[in-house]
Amino acid sequence: MGDYVATFDELRLTDADRAGGKGANLGELVAARLPVPPGFVVLRSAYEEVVCAGAHGPELDELHARGLAAAQDASRDQAQQLDELCRRMRELVHGTPISPSVRDAVLSAYHRLGDGVSVAVRSSAVGEDSATASFAGMNVSHTNIHGDEELITALTDCWASLFTPRVLTYRARRGMHNRPEMAVVVQRMVTVRTAGVAFTADPATGKLDRIIVDAARGQGEVVVSGAVTPDTYVFDAAGPTLLSTEVGRQSFAIVSGPDGDQRVELSESEAETPALTDEQAVAVARLALKVQAHHDGRPQDVEWAFDDEHLWLVQARPITVLPHDADAKAPHTAEGRVLVRGLAAAPGRAVGPVRVLRSPAEGSALSNGEVLVAPMTNPDWLPTLSRAAAVVTDSGGMTCHAAIVARELGIPCIVGARTATTQLTTGAEVTVDGSAGRVYAGNPLPASITAVPRAIPETALPEATATRVYVNLALPEAAERVATTDADGVGLLRAEVLLTQALGGRHPRDLIARGEDEKFIQSMTASIHRISSAFAPRPVIYRASDMRSNEFRALKGGSHYEPEEHNPMIGFRGCYRYVRQPEMFRLELAALARVREQTPNVHLMIPFVRTRWELAACLELVDASPLGRQRGLHRWIMAEVPSVVYRLPEYVELGIDGISIGSNDLTQLMLGVDRDSEECAELFDESDAAVLDAIGQIVTTARKLGITSSLCGQAPSTKPEFVEHLVRAGITSVSVSPDAVARTRRAVAAAERRVLLDRALSADGR
Repeated sequence: MGDYVATFDELRLTDADRAGGKGANLGELVAARLPVPPGFVVLRSAYEEVVCAGAHGPELDELHARGLAAAQDASRDQAQQLDELCRRMRELVHGTPISPSVRDAVLSAYHRLGDGVSVAVRSSAVGEDSATASFAGMNVSHTNIHGDEELITALTDCWASLFTPRVLTYRARRGMHNRPEMAVVVQRMVTVRTAGVAFTADPATGKLDRIIVDAARGQGEVVVSGAVTPDTYVFDAAGPTLLSTEVGRQSFAIVSGPDGDQRVELSESEAETPALTDEQAVAVARLALKVQAHHDGRPQDVEWAFDDEHLWLVQARPITVLPHDADAKAPHTAEGRVLVRGLAAAPGRAVGPVRVLRSPAEGSALSNGEVLVAPMTNPDWLPTLSRAAAVVTDSGGMTCHAAIVARELGIPCIVGARTATTQLTTGAEVTVDGSAGRVYAGNPLPASITAVPRAIPETALPEATATRVYVNLALPEAAERVATTDADGVGLLRAEVLLTQALGGRHPRDLIARGEDEKFIQSMTASIHRISSAFAPRPVIYRASDMRSNEFRALKGGSHYEPEEHNPMIGFRGCYRYVRQPEMFRLELAALARVREQTPNVHLMIPFVRTRWELAACLELVDASPLGRQRGLHRWIMAEVPSVVYRLPEYVELGIDGISIGSNDLTQLMLGVDRDSEECAELFDESDAAVLDAIGQIVTTARKLGITSSLCGQAPSTKPEFVEHLVRAGITSVSVSPDAVARTRRAVAAAERRVLLDRALSADGR
């Protein structure tokens, strides 16, 4: 339809970079011929023209970098600064006029839906509703919008919602430091009688043979927001067969009217009657299974709605987090006096003092490690949730915002507890069992389990594998939780997030210019040590800072120190930067040396090595530093540039004893395709024969030379055939995101068994 707008039938999943996750998902559902109300997407390009290229674009970028730095802290002291920065950014967006070309394109698409029809206007941020980040309810959505001016206002509201404390906190916690960008979905509304959410796997236990349907009268926002406790229907996916129905508590519904959305009080008989008949619930479960089948069996989070006659599919996205080893029993069972019961929404246990809060405005009262107890939580609570050991709410279902965010943060969550805010008192120590949906008085866990105010994971004994499974990590505050998993160590500790967080968003050379070297070293030492001590004695591989020049420019003071490059992806970065500008690298080495004095399990990895001479010069810097004089230090390099296939023996001669394949960069340089290019997205394939051959050569050479080999990326956790290729080549380890450790280890174990079987059959001459 044009440069700024696309209808759903013009979009597919591969369009997520321009239509956002929500818009791309809707296009995919329409392509699958599923019942989706018609609509269109205001593409990212419209946001770029109006906001990014507008008069306030540079100021927005600067404020956003400062906001991310404040959000990284999540302390009470930073909350006021973050609020003020976000308020200013939203003012700038609202004060930016929409260009005539964008306005005409949007209104023309709207008029094609009908004459003054009612529409939902929903944020579809780039990166939202993806396989790794849900942004559950973080950005603004409006329903029951009528007319041109209301639509334009709602569109601007969606853009401005990128700059709220909850969004910046979420992005900071997930290491998303690039400029935020927004597409917006405009979808014709149906007359909703009942609505809700369906999960094609049990979000509390991870069971893949269960479907959970939450339903309520009126629009589904009351379900996802946690404003009511919905009816819950549990299905066996085989059939599907209805196993149980639990009627929730809904005293009101939100319905559309001529003057906008209205709150309607429900009678007692309506509140006690299930929102769906059994036949309707089965229809929802079947529709959810169709969505899952279209996505190759990947568990889905599906939003649906019934009008007077039809069942509609409003949205679908991958489930971002599921517990692992769902069939395993918890190693310990809490026994004690039960204070509160509710729905088990996020697994794990946590012990800590209660903090009862009534609104996000009171969030600064919550100290790290306390148990948040609230009437309900919406996305505005995220900065507070980030400090909580667990969360318990009076209302909400297993698919509400609080539950989704808690699962992503890895903290136990109980929703729909009804009387939590009255039965639990601030200061009282409790144990929250998110798997059982119970809050116990005190700490009834066995004495062998330390009663610390953090989640205690519930996992079965892992399968033993010869190939180690490491984790990729960036946030110090996640270290203690992730260290309790069966990960063999940290295969990739990204320095970039540590730098941004520890230095308060300032460019490192700005500190150096002001004589604040010691502040740099102390801040980095504290951040790295928090991670290394959590994992000790398991190895932690610290990858030195590898920001590109455009990312460094976004930091405070960055424009004074960074060049403007047309292609920073293959520009001034990595090893070459250390050689040409060694000041910052020397400070990183000094910080690592201090950390290793306490926890010698930390080792150094040098990224983006192009040639022998630059690596030799870089290693001279290491040897001349306090770090280089320490015994037992391993020196790794990243294998991202194809030249490593040929030069690895030379690198080993220089003293390299470990290599980690960065599959994203290696793929883009092998195939000559920018991994961030939306036009060439279908060309980017880690499983391309040329890429696999290069990986195989690197691993084989490493094995012959007697050095450690690894691969960091998502492919091992999503592609069993990719894992088998690595195992057959003889790779030493793989490193994946924390949520993928268990399934990756299972894939590795299966691959190792197949390799052993093949060898046995070959030995028998079969």
